[in-house]
Amino acid sequence: MTTTLEPVRLNTAKVAVAVTFATNGLAYAGWLARAPAVRDDLGLSAAGFGLLLLCLSVAAISAIPLAGPLVQRVGPARSVLLGSASLVLGLIALGSGTATGTIWLAGLGLVLAGMGNSTWDVAMNVEGADVERRLGRTVMPRFHAGFSLGTVFGAGLSATLAALGVAVSVQLFATAALTAVVMAVTVRRFVPWSPLPQGEKPAMSVRQAWREPRTIMIGLIMLGFGFAEGAANDWLAISLVDGYHTSETVGAIGFGTFVTAMTLSRLFGGEAIERWGRVKVLRATAVAGALGLLLVIADLGVPFALAGALFWGAGVSLGFPIGFSAAADDPVRAAIRVSVAGSIGYGAFLAGPPLIGLLAEHFGVLQALLCALAALALGLAASRAAKPFPEAR
Repeated sequence: MTTTLEPVRLNTAKVAVAVTFATNGLAYAGWLARAPAVRDDLGLSAAGFGLLLLCLSVAAISAIPLAGPLVQRVGPARSVLLGSASLVLGLIALGSGTATGTIWLAGLGLVLAGMGNSTWDVAMNVEGADVERRLGRTVMPRFHAGFSLGTVFGAGLSATLAALGVAVSVQLFATAALTAVVMAVTVRRFVPWSPLPQGEKPAMSVRQAWREPRTIMIGLIMLGFGFAEGAANDWLAISLVDGYHTSETVGAIGFGTFVTAMTLSRLFGGEAIERWGRVKVLRATAVAGALGLLLVIADLGVPFALAGALFWGAGVSLGFPIGFSAAADDPVRAAIRVSVAGSIGYGAFLAGPPLIGLLAEHFGVLQALLCALAALALGLAASRAAKPFPEAR
């Protein structure tokens, strides 16, 4: 049963969710921007560091199916708090591992960080969908824009600290402390949650959600758009440098163009969704993303590639926000469906980078990006599943 909240209380919850998304982005990107320093402090080769990162990816993907039942049992606020606590412990362990050169400790830190981030992610999206539903207007894309802004701020902060010669371990400890303080305060402003009466069974199990065609299709939307987004995160800058034989500066500008376009589209995409609906917006953005990818792959020159990065960023920006909103249409079953759809969607970030790398070895990096085009086509084909529907049974 959904309780009615006073407008001031609901607005407070909205701000709290936005801060939660931004803090998650900051904590996530803050250390990734200094990944080379982590690698060097641990004395790892490129292959060894890739295996270390696998600890993060596998833990993150494995924890997503468990996050839904946790949110359903203890509520979004406590789940976010537990997830952020695990991430904080992971950052501390990673910082300790880099400071002492202890690889197993750093690996343990990444496992804790991956598990915590997945739990945090599912829980904050369930809370965000609840706030969106109570407000009666589309705000989920803006929450995801907050995440993007958090990553940009985290990357900028990391660059500044690296330039000042601050050790990566010190940054990790400081990020952990900041995250712990902010989240301990923020979750108290979430929408009040009512637990199930003792002995009452949850409305849905994970197994039931995996058997729902609509939930699976929503996951495929997120998989397709997420793959195309992850491809840009990992390979856009490299494709400009290697494919166009240009400088690292141009590569950075191209990636910055992509991130900026994605963030702006998330900030203003809510109005488009309310005007034209989820399905039409997904289809339009998929076409824009495909156009952007083709402009990058076509090798027509750097100006066309940068224009492609702009369309690419706008095109993949709304797949995840719309997917999470669609999975959470029914508040009673939201937590389980969000975790199942998220499990499928986040699989893109695990499989995408190595697949593109393998194809790039044989066909070149620009040609390898064609698989991201195929992923967008998958998201486009599944887009009808995002259509809202009432289900208060």
